[in-house]
Amino acid sequence: MTKSDDPRRPLVFRLWSFVMNLIKEFTVTARMTRRERLLATFAGAPTDRIAVALWRHFPGDDQRPADLADATLTWQAQYDWDFIKVSPASSYCLVDWGIQTRFGGGDEGTREYLNTVIKSPDDWASLPVLDPQDGALGGQLRCLALIQDAVKTDVPFIQTVFSPLAQARHLVGADRLLLQVRRNPQQVHAGLETITRSVIAFIEACKPLGIAGIYYAVQWASFALLSEAEYREFGEPYDRRILAAAADCWFNMVHLHGADVMFDLVAQYPAQALNWHDRETSPALGEGMKRFRGAVSGGLEHWQDVLRGDPDQIRARAIDAVEQTGGQRLILSSGCVAPCNAPFSNLRAVRQAVER
Repeated sequence: MTKSDDPRRPLVFRLWSFVMNLIKEFTVTARMTRRERLLATFAGAPTDRIAVALWRHFPGDDQRPADLADATLTWQAQYDWDFIKVSPASSYCLVDWGIQTRFGGGDEGTREYLNTVIKSPDDWASLPVLDPQDGALGGQLRCLALIQDAVKTDVPFIQTVFSPLAQARHLVGADRLLLQVRRNPQQVHAGLETITRSVIAFIEACKPLGIAGIYYAVQWASFALLSEAEYREFGEPYDRRILAAAADCWFNMVHLHGADVMFDLVAQYPAQALNWHDRETSPALGEGMKRFRGAVSGGLEHWQDVLRGDPDQIRARAIDAVEQTGGQRLILSSGCVAPCNAPFSNLRAVRQAVER
C-alpha cells in the first residue's frame, strides 16, 4: 500500500496525492517522438523511455547508393531504433582520390584497403579538394536523398563522417602517417587541410537532404598512436572545424574509436552525444557521463555482448548501463558497429531492453 492509499489520511489529501502521481506518471511516460526523446536525453530531461540504437555495416550493399539506402531502411524497419546512423563503407570518402578496397569477409563488414595514393610527403600538396556532387560522394548524397524520401521527419538520421587523420591514415598507410607526422609536419598539414575542406563541402551538401547531424568518427585520438600534444596539433584543430560546420544541426555524435583514448580532450568537443568503447577501455559509462555534458552512448560491447552473448546478457548489460547513469543522458548502444552476423535474438533484446 502506498502512502497515498493509506485510509488513515484525510480523503482530500489522498485524492490530491493520487492526482499528482497521475500527472507525474503522464508527464514522464507520455509517448514521445524520436526527436523529442533524443532532445530530452541530450538535456538530461525526463523521457518516456531510454533512447536506443544500433548501427552496422552492409557489405556489398554499401557499394551502390540505392542498395545501401534499402539495407539501411530495412534495418530500421526491423528494430525501430530511435535514429538511423547511415553507414557507408569507410572508403566512401576516399574512393574519389583513388583508393581501392574489397570485402574479404569478417564480422564487422568492413573492407580491406588495397593501395595508398600518397607515395611521398610532397604528394599531399597535390591532393585535390573533392566535389561532393561527384563520384562516390555524390553517390552517398543520392543514398541520403532516398532515405529522406522514405522516413521524412519521422526518423532522425545522421551521416557518418571520418576525421581527417582517419582518412589520411588510409591515403598514406598507418606507419608512414606516423613517420610523416614527426618528420614532415608541414606536408601532412597541407593534406589535412585538403581533407578538411572536402569534408566540410560534403557536410554542407548533406544538410539540404534532411540529416539531423553527423556521426563523427575520431579514430586516432589514442595514446597508443599519438601523444596528446601531437593530436592537439594534427587532430583537434581539424576536428573542431568540421564540428563547427555541423553546428547548425541538432544531433551530432562523436565516436571515439579504439582503446587508450584521449577521452577528456574529445569530451570537450561541441556535440550532443559521445560514443566510445566503454566496455573495453576507460572511462566506464557512468564515469564518462560525469566528464561529458551531453548524452553518453554505449553500455554494450559489440563482440562479447551483441555477437557472442545472449538475450539475458544483453538485458543485464542494459540494466547496468541504466544503473551507472541513473537512466539519464543515456543512449543504449554498442561501443562500435553491431557485427553483421549478430544473432537476431540479441538485436531484438537490445531494442526490448528499453521498453517499459
